[in-house]
Amino acid sequence: MVDETQQYSAAEMERMMRVQDVLLKAMAKKLSWGAAAEILGVSDRTMRRWHERLEKHGYVGLGDRRKGKPSPKRIPLATMEELLRLYREKYYDLNMRHFHERLRDEHKILVSYTSVQNALQGAGLVAKRHKRGPHRRRRERRVMPGMMLHIDGSKHRWLNDDRWFDLIVILDDATSEIYYAQLVEEESTRTVMAGLREVIETQGVFCSLYSDRGSHFFVTVKEGERVDKGRLTQVGRAMKELGVKMIAAYSPQARGRSERSFGTWQGRLPQELRMAGINTVEGANSYLRAQYIREFNGKFSVPAAEKGTAFRRTGRSDLNWIFSVQTERVVDKDNTVAIRDRCWQIDKTRFRHSLAGTTVTIHEHLDETVSIRYGPHVVGRYRADGEKLENSRTEERRGKGGSMEAGENQKQVFTGSHTPLGISQRRRDSHFPTAPAAASVLKNIKTKAKTKTKAAA
Repeated sequence: MVDETQQYSAAEMERMMRVQDVLLKAMAKKLSWGAAAEILGVSDRTMRRWHERLEKHGYVGLGDRRKGKPSPKRIPLATMEELLRLYREKYYDLNMRHFHERLRDEHKILVSYTSVQNALQGAGLVAKRHKRGPHRRRRERRVMPGMMLHIDGSKHRWLNDDRWFDLIVILDDATSEIYYAQLVEEESTRTVMAGLREVIETQGVFCSLYSDRGSHFFVTVKEGERVDKGRLTQVGRAMKELGVKMIAAYSPQARGRSERSFGTWQGRLPQELRMAGINTVEGANSYLRAQYIREFNGKFSVPAAEKGTAFRRTGRSDLNWIFSVQTERVVDKDNTVAIRDRCWQIDKTRFRHSLAGTTVTIHEHLDETVSIRYGPHVVGRYRADGEKLENSRTEERRGKGGSMEAGENQKQVFTGSHTPLGISQRRRDSHFPTAPAAASVLKNIKTKAKTKTKAAA
């Protein structure tokens, strides 16, 4: 007769021997039953059951008692073969969650996610995931949209070829709603500014911006140390002008919400672009704006904890100036300013015969045009190639926060052509008489005073 223990594999035998050793030590009072359960990674209830099985059935009582019994939830063989065929031939680059949704929505194969995971991993089509790191406590979401936005970029082969692009995404912390997503050659000051400006124009000014410590967000004197909030980058200056607080993240785990979102993007967007036949950056960005962002928000955004919004519509009409790369330069003796190999000639202005020796601000706008300002005066506008823009004027408000074009100072203003403060000429004369009229009034006052004096005497 074959020994009853021969039906178990070597691994199963090793497991039973380890369990038996721990149980025997517990029975010998060398370990408490609670410590034995903790060592084996089981509950106290399971430990009591094992103890009873060891006493009743001996050594073999510790084996897996489910052996030889088929699972009542097993998937039919034909369904399993179809599932594996679809993944190999059509959905080979989808992640398991995405593939499970396709099976349910398009092919009407109603199996659980765990069954799909076990089938793909068992067939060797998907690698098993690594064990997760230490437990971290998730930071609570902001309670209202607009209180804090996340901005980050992810470098990936988004177009399913050898080209690498950065995907810049701006999402809301309260709802995970995507406000902006675009593919760019590289994440930089200009591409980040373009995204922030679009969000402010479409949604409004928000309260705070959460980002990594990239050089276009913060100045870090020494790698790994805290950022220097006293030295602003171009993005930092623009956010300060709009009253937006910038928050630096000091680890990827601190930006967990944004990192998890990018994991979803990388597991879905390249496959959707492939199935849509899109292989250009322009086509991908058009697809994102027209369709994908809306669909993504419909699946993954969540309701905010409180009603209302913290976004504030901006009344600023000078966003073109705020979202520009600003550099100060001293004007040379020949009335030129330069940045690296680019040079701009400043024409003569009416309010000053020469700007040589003065400090001006060079604004490099997001549309690649360049403007030069001296105080509130715009003394030059230029195209990207350095050619001067002729007769260019901006439709911006005057005064504080606005701009004054050089052309505004070319014509002399005739002050007598209008009445200050909208007061009519007749009322103005009665309240502010001319010199002859004032003398006549003074003479009448003196005459009346003399008459009163004689009458009193």
